Amino acid sequence: MTETVKFDSLGLAPELLKALTDSGYTTPTPIQAQAIPLALAGGDLMAGAQTGTGKTAAFALPLLQKLLPLANHGTSPAKHPVRALILTPTRELAIQVEESVKAYAKHTPLRSLVVFGGVDIRTQTPHLKTGVEVLVATPGRLLDHIEQKTVQLNQVQILVLDEADRMLDMGFMPDLKRILALLPKQRQNLMFSATFSNDIKKLADDFLTKPQLIEVARSNATNDNVTQKVYPVAQSDKEALLIQLLKNSDSKQVLIFTKTKITASRLSRSLERVGIAADAIHGDKTQQERIKALDAFKAGTATVLVATDVAARGLDIDQLPMVINYEIPSAPEDYVHRIGRTGRAGALGVAISFVSPEEDKYLVEIEKLIKRQISKETIEIVRSSASTRSHSNASKPSYARTASASAHQETTATKRMPAKKKSSDPWFDKPYEAVIAQQQVTDTLRAIRKVPVAALLGGLLASK
Repeated sequence: MTETVKFDSLGLAPELLKALTDSGYTTPTPIQAQAIPLALAGGDLMAGAQTGTGKTAAFALPLLQKLLPLANHGTSPAKHPVRALILTPTRELAIQVEESVKAYAKHTPLRSLVVFGGVDIRTQTPHLKTGVEVLVATPGRLLDHIEQKTVQLNQVQILVLDEADRMLDMGFMPDLKRILALLPKQRQNLMFSATFSNDIKKLADDFLTKPQLIEVARSNATNDNVTQKVYPVAQSDKEALLIQLLKNSDSKQVLIFTKTKITASRLSRSLERVGIAADAIHGDKTQQERIKALDAFKAGTATVLVATDVAARGLDIDQLPMVINYEIPSAPEDYVHRIGRTGRAGALGVAISFVSPEEDKYLVEIEKLIKRQISKETIEIVRSSASTRSHSNASKPSYARTASASAHQETTATKRMPAKKKSSDPWFDKPYEAVIAQQQVTDTLRAIRKVPVAALLGGLLASK
């Protein structure tokens, strides 16, 4: 049925349809075809779909449609209160969502704005004061604005939680409860998530009222357009294998995931040293640095982007051909989100995972979650002579390497030690004589006692 559905049959306004046409969209995705009519009906909605299936338009379009009757061209901020609030877990996702909202609303008077942490809050305040109908925000920064009284939420009519499961994973539950307490009781709630865990269902029970449930794909399923591979490899060999794969790959864009920020930074520097254009994005980067890295990656200036899971939800890159899990995640749901960056909108993609023996337990949990076995492949790592020597030395026990290094240092020191020359003055060759040294100390003390002492110290007066 959804194959014959067109956007113009969903009850959207001409202004929104024109924006969709400008963007080249004519046929809604399954999640859009099901969610838009239900959201327009006014009830609460709990929707689940695989990453990359068009969830943003599924809530942005009905949201804008419902606000259109309240839109006006007035310049007064009072005429543009926040009527729709969209909460996202990461800065990257917030930016992406607001860009979509702005694109869909470009033929309407409706205003939108995004606020997030990592930048000076004072740069966002003037824009808020001009008034916006649609506010996209990360929870922490929204609370900052609330405390500074730069935003009012008493007229919010629609609340959207995007990537709700990720918000829970990142510990935003206390912030969400504080925000929800400030919103009007009468409002429409839309919750979108890639996975439906027990915690998500509990969250839905807390703030949704008799929601309609939509699930266009099996929960936690991976996209069939993505070819998944596993390379069993020792942890110490991962970097060499990665460099070899990247140099032999025709992919112009590769997204690599690591568990930690330190690994992401170190790995990107190592790739740069061997001539691979790479950059890193993680939580310690400033927002300007993260945007610069993303722009370079999208433009093709950087072939490789190394990221932590902070980017797993927020990146929207057209036709991304390959994702590599340098370290597979300990939470199996994160694997689904990571590889969901490729194979989007019907395109083909490849997802490669490096799995060390210590990570086998995580792979078992991933395969259990996605209900399929991931094919395992082996590849011989080609090493240069220098790297072979280094690897050979690295394979020795630490105590053996230490002993070997010490012996080498001693031998080198022995070879470089110059022969001791005999002094031309026999006095310098005499052994130390304590008696002579003691006599010198005694003579020095006697000389000190004979020196007159200042009157302030009582010396001269005492001598009279």
